[in-house]
Parts: sequence; structure tokens; C-alpha cells
Amino acid sequence: MTEPQGPTPTGTSRPYRSLTEALRAHRIALENYEFITAVTDAVGISSYIDRGRYIEAIRRGEGAALHIGRTYTNGFAEDEVVTIGSTALRLQPSEGREPYFYVTHPSEYPPAATTARSMRPSTPKAPKVPGTAASRTPASARNAKPIERDYGVCDVCFMVKTAAGGCACD
Repeated sequence: MTEPQGPTPTGTSRPYRSLTEALRAHRIALENYEFITAVTDAVGISSYIDRGRYIEAIRRGEGAALHIGRTYTNGFAEDEVVTIGSTALRLQPSEGREPYFYVTHPSEYPPAATTARSMRPSTPKAPKVPGTAASRTPASARNAKPIERDYGVCDVCFMVKTAAGGCACD
């Protein structure tokens, strides 16, 4: 959990009409909306309140309120099992809100590593045939450095002249 915990500095304590309104107001990444909605549906939330750094989600039944931040949702009990789809969430111990646990939002996970195989183009390259134009061009001709030319120096301003023979003082 990378966000600071503690008392609410600027919370308005105003209730939100819906979870979507609360997520928009806190500028939470769009890729987390579906995940957070599934978590709050699994737990059972009755209302959402602005608390400044986070959204406080009040549960319908027993249990602590959830704190929904930009990168985490905090407030799960140690023995609580929250299942999204068919996957049970991996709860981690809270750093600033003991004895509760939190879960990290999907936008915080690093992107899946791409392999060299998936980076290849879908159409295979044609094999080089000896005697074709591409194979006859020597590598030194293809990678030749440009020729540097000296156009002289202006006698008045001492700037290097351009290819047209002019300089900055013309």
C-alpha cells in the first residue's frame, strides 16, 4: 500500500449516490472500476462517503467499513474470504490500519512480460535468395557515413558558411 493512512485531512463527509460517482470523484483508474464493483458487491455495501484520501464504504452487515483508495481497498478481517469470479483475493496485512487487511487494485500490477515470440510479425519474412539485389549490396555501402564538407568561414562574423555560401551576417 503506497498511499498514506491516517486521519482525513480534507474529507467533506458527504455521501455519494453511487459507487461510480465516488470512483469518478476520487479519480480512480477506469481499469479498476469493474474490480472494485465486484469487491463491494461481494461484501455488501450500503453507502459510500467521501473521506478525503479515500472513499468509506459502509457495510450492510457486520464488519469494518472498507476504505477505497486509488490503489487499494482496505478493511477486510483476517479470516474473511472475498471471492471475485472463482478467484479468492489475496489479502495482505494493513500497514496503517491494523488488524485489518487490504487488497491491491489491478492497475497496480506490472504488465505481463511479452516474449520475443509474441513480438514477431504475423507474416514470415521471405528468405534471402543468393543473387538478389538486397544480397548484392555490401553492408559498408548501406551503412556509409555522410561526407562532411567544408564551406569555409565568414571573414566578418567568423561563422561557418552554408552550402549556398551565406552566413548569419548576410
